Amino acid sequence: MEHIFSLCVFGHRKIFFDEKRETELYLLLEKYITEKNVGVFYFGGFGEFDFLCHKIITNLKEKYPFIKRVYVFEDYKYVSRPNKRPKWLNGYDYEAFEYFESDYIGFYKRIYFRNCEIIKHSDFCVFYVDETRENSGSNKALNFAKRKKKNYVN
Repeated sequence: MEHIFSLCVFGHRKIFFDEKRETELYLLLEKYITEKNVGVFYFGGFGEFDFLCHKIITNLKEKYPFIKRVYVFEDYKYVSRPNKRPKWLNGYDYEAFEYFESDYIGFYKRIYFRNCEIIKHSDFCVFYVDETRENSGSNKALNFAKRKKKNYVN
């Protein structure tokens, strides 16, 4: 049985993607499926880049029905108590909901540490990050992936 790999996506809340760039992203994500055997896509669900990637993966799912869209929560209570989930988070948009255990238990930086756990659990990472925006969460995630020597594209 062939190993199924995983991929996560991170980008800024606001992005500008014209039709050409969206097509390039579609082809890149499809290439991960067909050439790298990626079948699991992790999402954190914040920002336009995440939403765009989710839309593309949802479209690709029609062609590759084996792929899974997985939403990763920053708090276990959302896994154990679905009625506490944000109203915009629909069960039919994802095949699974996960929570990755973290050493950090505070509230303020919970999303950062959730993102680090997503990166740790992923074989590949796709970013849309302006590296001059040093304090952005996406840039922090990219720097974490670099420190962990993850296979990524930006």
